[in-house]
Amino acid sequence: MHYLSILFIGIAANLDNLGISVSYGLRSTRIPLVSNLIIAIVSMICAYLSIIAGKFISQFISIGLANFAGGLIIIGIGIKCIVDSFSVHESPREVKADSNYSHVITHPDSADVNHDKMISVKESIFLGFALAINCLVMGLGAGITGVSPVLTTLSIGLFSVVSIWSGIKLGNKICGMSIGKYSNIVSGILLIIIGVYEMIV
Repeated sequence: MHYLSILFIGIAANLDNLGISVSYGLRSTRIPLVSNLIIAIVSMICAYLSIIAGKFISQFISIGLANFAGGLIIIGIGIKCIVDSFSVHESPREVKADSNYSHVITHPDSADVNHDKMISVKESIFLGFALAINCLVMGLGAGITGVSPVLTTLSIGLFSVVSIWSGIKLGNKICGMSIGKYSNIVSGILLIIIGVYEMIV
């Protein structure tokens, strides 16, 4: 079992959640427990399906090649996360509520459609899919390397709930701290470590 990889994938997949929830906390925007759980469930479903797809692909290639290919995919995602962190994004005011999911990552306030300082059940589904985009490709690479779909999915779901809860609490206490811009870098480094680990183990 790749327990270390499962743990790190759960953490790396949810660093965006932490950064975004801190941003919400700074804006005094609440994410109720039900909404938090819905976000986690959406991420878990996307992650599980992509991991299963990765395991299916791995049946047609050797174990060594599967680990190498899966590790390479994970490393590629990590490099992309780091590169994306240096991208210049448009102003939050220019982003509409119905814009692309990827905009929610850089402009968290766009998920709060009615601007009531609370992420409702409906808004949490939209936010959940936005945050689950990373899980899709990450899960595919993880599945190819042979990690447990159930344990990896549970790890992602658990860290999703914890990261959002702790991020809101942290954001409520800290003012002017921009953690979101560092989440991609940390996530990228973690993913590169996971990828290298999977390629050599």
